[in-house]
Amino acid sequence: MNTPIRRLSVVVMAMFAALLIASTMIQFVQAKTYDAKPGNRRTLLKSYAKERGSILVDGTAVAVSKPTDDDLKWLRTYPQGPQYAAVTGYFSFTYGTSGVERGYNDLLSGSSDKLFYRQLPDILTGKEPQGASVDLTIKAKVQAAARKALGNQRGAVVAMDPKTGAILAMVTSPTYDPNLLSSHDLNAVQTNWKNLTTASSQPMVNRTISGNLYPPGSTFKLVTAAAALQSGDYNPDSELDGPAALKLPGVTKPLPNVTGQACGPNDKTTLTHALEISCNTAFADLGMKLGQDAVRQQASKFGFGQQFTVPMSVTPSTFPANLQQAQLAQSAIGQFDVRVTPLQVAMISSAIANDGKVMRPYLVQTVRDKNLDVIQSTDPSVVSEAVSSQTAGQLRDMMVKVVSNGTGVRAQIPGMDVAGKTGTAETAPGVNADVWFTGFAPANNPKVAVAVVVEDGGTAGQEASGGSVAAPIARAVMEAVVNQ
Repeated sequence: MNTPIRRLSVVVMAMFAALLIASTMIQFVQAKTYDAKPGNRRTLLKSYAKERGSILVDGTAVAVSKPTDDDLKWLRTYPQGPQYAAVTGYFSFTYGTSGVERGYNDLLSGSSDKLFYRQLPDILTGKEPQGASVDLTIKAKVQAAARKALGNQRGAVVAMDPKTGAILAMVTSPTYDPNLLSSHDLNAVQTNWKNLTTASSQPMVNRTISGNLYPPGSTFKLVTAAAALQSGDYNPDSELDGPAALKLPGVTKPLPNVTGQACGPNDKTTLTHALEISCNTAFADLGMKLGQDAVRQQASKFGFGQQFTVPMSVTPSTFPANLQQAQLAQSAIGQFDVRVTPLQVAMISSAIANDGKVMRPYLVQTVRDKNLDVIQSTDPSVVSEAVSSQTAGQLRDMMVKVVSNGTGVRAQIPGMDVAGKTGTAETAPGVNADVWFTGFAPANNPKVAVAVVVEDGGTAGQEASGGSVAAPIARAVMEAVVNQ
């Protein structure tokens, strides 16, 4: 064989080898990745050929498939669409999936390997296999109470079981109707998508776990207080400086208290009283004395900077780095560049309620096949120990005073102690503050932890505060749990 033919043979063999490797990679190694892409039309067409499993809340379907007479044999419907949109997400032929519909798509669609042997009898008898159903941790009464209390105000509410991490309510406002995207009228779906995605109110953003994160305002003082108590240098009765305004290093404008007054006689207060009345100057000064590393490390122990899935991805909350002293003072009271999700704020209260342990948040309790046999379930798991049991108890007692006699009195529930913390967060010059409340109840045997944020002061506008606007919403949600 002469040299040119030999070279050509090598090239042809190399091309066949490359083709074989590429086809093997695509068909076997990358197949599941391509199938899982939200806009994969072939996969979507295949999934419409069989009944998709239901998504359930307290045994009632909040997402269910119904038979049709058109080419797409099953129509995904949401009987209470706007109520649960932040949780279920949507299942759309044109735009794919979101929410639990995406996170559990392989099980809901029936394509999961976990269902193969369970579906074998159907395959052998010629029946079309059916997807698995998903039982959520959401409680219908709690979800309804949260949505009603928040009303038409922009913001978010999230409630958790502090002992397990199970999410009991997840509400974002404004919301949307997933039925607008699951319709088989594809032209209408396209129009609805454009309207929803271009709306200035951003109804499709799940504000509890993503979107433009919020400054937490004074709810972050719980983290600063935790860092102080954990240091061993402070206790609830430790004396702090609490002047009417605090001069910050390198800044001409002092940091004031909201009231314009000192937080106690002779510009002094205690750690407990500073939290009770939400004293800015005391916590700003405390943050500078603790140092940014101590505050940042404490935030990290509560979950800041960590990636969680519930199963939707939760945007990590952040505490800024490389702070100057004035920036640290602002950050210690939840301003400057501190940013959080409402879920993260609920996790702070949950950890305090749970003897200092941070539980991993989750939305799905069990997955069942068509015979209602459990395929998988979620077991509670500990993420970290944010604070010691002793510190958690001290913070709990301090938070009880916030509600019994401080800024959070409108979160009181008759006949029981409630622990809480208010927050009023400045966002931009000339814009009304976002207002917060976080806490748990009953304080001595917590069944629910909650976080509420109302954007731009809600209906109260510039007169809003965490205590006046967010606390009553939190109370309604906590009552829905403890009065069951």
